[in-house]
Amino acid sequence: MSCPRSESDRADVILSPSLVILSAAKDPGISLRVNSAKHPGICELEEMPGYFLRFTQDRLRLLRMTSSGFFNETPRWEAVMKTLPHSNLRFSRREFINLASGACAGAVTLRMSASRARAAQGSYRGPFCLFSKPLPEMDWRRLAQSAKRVGFDGIDLTVRPEGHVLPEKAAADLPRAVAAIRAEGLEVPMITTALVSADDRTARPILSTASKLRIPYFKAGYYLYKLEDVRRELAEAGEQFRGLAALAGEYGIQLGYHNHEEYIGAPVWDMASVIGPLDPKWVGFYFDPRHAVAEGGVGAWKIATNLVLPRLKMIAVKDFYWEKTARGWRDVNCPLGQGMVDWKYLFKTVAQASFQGPISLHIEYEVPGKTRAAHEENILATAQRDLEFLKARVREAYGVA
Repeated sequence: MSCPRSESDRADVILSPSLVILSAAKDPGISLRVNSAKHPGICELEEMPGYFLRFTQDRLRLLRMTSSGFFNETPRWEAVMKTLPHSNLRFSRREFINLASGACAGAVTLRMSASRARAAQGSYRGPFCLFSKPLPEMDWRRLAQSAKRVGFDGIDLTVRPEGHVLPEKAAADLPRAVAAIRAEGLEVPMITTALVSADDRTARPILSTASKLRIPYFKAGYYLYKLEDVRRELAEAGEQFRGLAALAGEYGIQLGYHNHEEYIGAPVWDMASVIGPLDPKWVGFYFDPRHAVAEGGVGAWKIATNLVLPRLKMIAVKDFYWEKTARGWRDVNCPLGQGMVDWKYLFKTVAQASFQGPISLHIEYEVPGKTRAAHEENILATAQRDLEFLKARVREAYGVA
């Protein structure tokens, strides 16, 4: 494997709190050689002479040896904690530390065969995230500790008004929030924003900061149908969205548009006409099956699922059912599996498409609690139950426990 010279040839090194992931875009096998006598605590990339990896407290760093024998850090290769859609090689953090510290004497080569790489791609390796909205009073550290305790891999962090990070403070507070979450062993694979236009004065600070932190995905805000002239209203929303999409591409962060009942994008087909011509590398769908079923409960939601698959970035998970009241029918949010979403069909479909993006669990139904502490504990118990249901359905669909 030669030294990568372009984005498509790049070999990424990613550290999550529990896993070190090495992924080569073109070659599923990457070799590491540990020479503890020559360079203690440093792994040499065997097939990239002169490049080395150094493990520090919270990240891996790519180093290049100069002609004088000193190491220089390569900033654009700096490996921060994030999740990629495809991962070819994984081993535990403990194993890597042991290797990097010279616990294994001499030269050690780790290689993954192409057949093993293909097998790994059959399972779901993306992060299960807790949407931070239902726990607004928790600080970043306690939020991460709580989510980790009940089994989540990451946080879908609100960066919007009344969110865990306020938009106008994103440049200062988002790095602090992400550092606090990562310090507890979780990742921030996505952020939820209220951005609808590149002209929003907070758009550049939010996206540039998220990009520097290597947060791969963000959710945009919503556009309203006024039901005066829906064609014109869609066109106006599309113009704003295209500007935001261009900004996402400029900062190298992927935009997922969330289909939400009653808003533009609810039937999916409308926003698909806007998203279709845009660069699929940076723009796609943040698909919400609950809202898709609410808007097209018989077959339209399955059509919408098929429509988004080629550009599916993230999935929002929640459930609901229709209830008849004295005032008419209303949709009621409920725990996963107790509503109308056909989860087996959904995950079978996305598994066939080899989806590996973040899955964000939302708790939108009412959870009791007489005190704030009691309410938070009940939210977490609820989230844990829903997460167990979610993981079971994903395992069934992807065929790997």
